[in-house]
Amino acid sequence: MAMQSPLVIFRGALCIALPCLVFSGCQEKPADPPQVPTASIAPVTRGDVSSTLTVAGAFQPYQEVELHAKVSGYIRRINVDIGDRVKNGQVIATLEVPELSAQVAGSKAEVRHSHSEIAQAESGVALAEANYAAVHAAYTRLSEAAKRRPGLVAEQELDDARARDLDAAAKIHVAQAALDATKEQLSVSQANQQRVQSLEDYSVVTAPFAGVVTMRYADVGSLIQAGTTSNTQAMPVVKVAQSDLLRLRMPVPEEDVPFIKVGGEVSIKLEATGKSLRGTIVRFTRELSTATRTMLVEVDVPNPDLSLSAGMTAQTTIVLQAQKNVLTVPAGAVLKGDGQDAVLLVDAADKVEKVPVILGIQGPDLVEITHGLSENQSVIVSGQRNYQTGELVRPQRSTIVLAKQGDEQ
Repeated sequence: MAMQSPLVIFRGALCIALPCLVFSGCQEKPADPPQVPTASIAPVTRGDVSSTLTVAGAFQPYQEVELHAKVSGYIRRINVDIGDRVKNGQVIATLEVPELSAQVAGSKAEVRHSHSEIAQAESGVALAEANYAAVHAAYTRLSEAAKRRPGLVAEQELDDARARDLDAAAKIHVAQAALDATKEQLSVSQANQQRVQSLEDYSVVTAPFAGVVTMRYADVGSLIQAGTTSNTQAMPVVKVAQSDLLRLRMPVPEEDVPFIKVGGEVSIKLEATGKSLRGTIVRFTRELSTATRTMLVEVDVPNPDLSLSAGMTAQTTIVLQAQKNVLTVPAGAVLKGDGQDAVLLVDAADKVEKVPVILGIQGPDLVEITHGLSENQSVIVSGQRNYQTGELVRPQRSTIVLAKQGDEQ
């Protein structure tokens, strides 16, 4: 068989391929239609919205005091140690003050002496009154006899009787004054006895309220100085804290102070255990610290089982403002502008429209819309910079918003 030349083969292949090239050039493929971007949307709904502040708080005892002795002495007995629970009025320690015992005995003797002097003065008054009665009776008889028979009684005798009568009356006043003086002295003696007795009572140190002993400073035999003056470095006996009720203190920044009020809701999460509590604001200082520009706010937390300890920390969330049944959108839907906030609205034709809005309360998840939107409208909640006004989009309900709504329910 004769072999064909390479030129003939090339020509045949060219003839076969040429129609294909001509045909391909005559018909173009149709272009793919442009893809419509997906937009994550959420509806404008009515609901409850609140703005909150989250700050760290610390627990403090409701009351705490270092107990000092009011008199100097040696500790004879101490009945408590750290961690012990004490009741109001319970004896904490007893001091030994020998000189006070002598002073108490002396004050009692003074009172008894005053009572004796009063008895003696009362007897003096009675004697002066009896003497006056006898002298006055004698003078009265002489005076009547002189009136009935003039000249019967000498004038000198009558004058002497009158002088004795006046003297006897004056002695009554003197005796009564002496009695009053002894009664005043009794009052002085009794006051001194009460003072010394009170000092002796101060040798017993008692708990001023129910609480827990958090520190013990002295032992049996320790010399305790009287803690009655501020310039005396007197050592306390113990420190007692009321821990069945704790104060939770929180610093509130200056910009949030206007929203703090008594009765405001506070959510508390303990850092140590993760346990959650609820409370209300009981008091606040109404004064800002110049160093931190914050105001202290307190919540009272019952702690009857002492499961909480002073010094523990907690994460607190304070409700600053709250509204019910208002128009809301997710916080991510709002575009912050220099002078005007806005949202991207998806209209009935699935086109993007930029709508200015006026915001109300701004919570962590939801924002109140006071003007600009209506209920059931749809807004884009993420990636707003990827869309242009008038652009056609394919709306898709945001899964994040759905998850949050499920958690709220």
